[in-house]
Amino acid sequence: MATSALIISISQPGTFGNRYHFLPLAVLHPKSVSDISTTVKHVFKMGSTSQLTVAARGHSHSLQGQAQAHQGVVINMESLQGPEMQIHAGELPYVEASGGDLWINILHETLKHGLAPKSWTDYLHLTVGGTLSNAGISGQAFKHGPQINNIYQLEVVTGKGEVVTCSEKQNAELFYGVLGGLGQFGIITRARISLEPAPKMVKWIRVLYDEFSKFSNDQERLISSKDSFDYIEGLVIINRTGLLNNWRSSFNPKDPLQASRFISEGKTLYCLEIAKYFNPDESDIMNQKTESLLSELNYIPSTLFLSEVPYVEFLDRVHLSEIKLRSKGLWEIPHPWLNLLIPRTKINEFAQAVFGNILTGNSNGPILIYPVNKSKWNNRTSLITPEEEIFYQVAFLSSAMPSSTGKDGLFHILAQNQRILDFCSKASIGAKQYLPHYSTQEEWQTHFGPQWEVFVRRKSTYDPMAILAPGQRIFRRK
Repeated sequence: MATSALIISISQPGTFGNRYHFLPLAVLHPKSVSDISTTVKHVFKMGSTSQLTVAARGHSHSLQGQAQAHQGVVINMESLQGPEMQIHAGELPYVEASGGDLWINILHETLKHGLAPKSWTDYLHLTVGGTLSNAGISGQAFKHGPQINNIYQLEVVTGKGEVVTCSEKQNAELFYGVLGGLGQFGIITRARISLEPAPKMVKWIRVLYDEFSKFSNDQERLISSKDSFDYIEGLVIINRTGLLNNWRSSFNPKDPLQASRFISEGKTLYCLEIAKYFNPDESDIMNQKTESLLSELNYIPSTLFLSEVPYVEFLDRVHLSEIKLRSKGLWEIPHPWLNLLIPRTKINEFAQAVFGNILTGNSNGPILIYPVNKSKWNNRTSLITPEEEIFYQVAFLSSAMPSSTGKDGLFHILAQNQRILDFCSKASIGAKQYLPHYSTQEEWQTHFGPQWEVFVRRKSTYDPMAILAPGQRIFRRK
């Protein structure tokens, strides 16, 4: 196999999930798209005489071994050296980036032109190909949809080794299949990403609620109003001591005296986290709009905390936590995360059963909860969401302490996750997993529902030998 890439037959380092460790036969460090295409084509031409599979690996943040290929070939996408990132200004600005580029680097590069992508993930040190194979969801999704809704064009290497350019108008079936397609139809080697004028500053606000219905009603009102905030998320905080005191390192209380008297211990609280983008010369107008929006909300008045930070600092906020956790040796540990999409009509029932009941604390990691508008999500992609017009992203972002057998141990957290999934099943909540993980094809079939036939048809068209992304455990190698 003639290729300019370096192939080494050792295992790649562990992934963020840190639970599955399947050794590949080889790791490919591609220097070009042609290296990837040649490798996949070679495996495809071997046919059923070989059981070799191929997995694309980005910045290694998959949770359940999805970017691994047991006794197969792992492609290290960060090695890919394509053309430089290209930024096109104009009426519909966009950036052309490699599938192995990190979103944080795209942010820095586009900001040089006063532009930035519209939709983000909470953590930016992820690759373009990685998030686009799933969805890419953060607090801007209610307004702009997920990252997969903000893509104009892709370059993809299919399971046959063909290099195909696709978009809404050209090879549309592949384009929509690959977006949210869990790596099943092709490896994303390049993406054309929609941009907007970038703000310089962010007004960042947190408030608390002690009633879930007030909290969710306010969230839903905000995502439905025309001139709302630019970012809307939420957190569930169970039995946390000195919560507001901890906020003071990043935020200022509107009423310091009342804030100091607030007791969070022994309570289940709901934090609304919102942000308004602005430029320094628009500060007064922004403050008026913000105060007007806040005046309509039903939060606990003494818990209003505010901050003004540069746009980059806001978007890259999780990286600061990473630095702290790495310094304590608490980053490369198991992360048994559970991400669910819950229909709006079932969210109160879900909250009542889970928060404070199945979960009696959340010291193992944050619990995110916020609604999005389905109308902003393109239903032609492979991503599966609940049927309703509004649904909630609920993310249990737990970290497990190695060798612990207590409540912060892997066994306890996995059992807790299973109890949540069992409840959803028994109560017919209609939840869909985001970043889904199942063991059997029957479970996958249930996950995809009516879309399963389309998914299978796309697989047989673009990866007929089931070579790609074996770590998803959807199809068996043929």
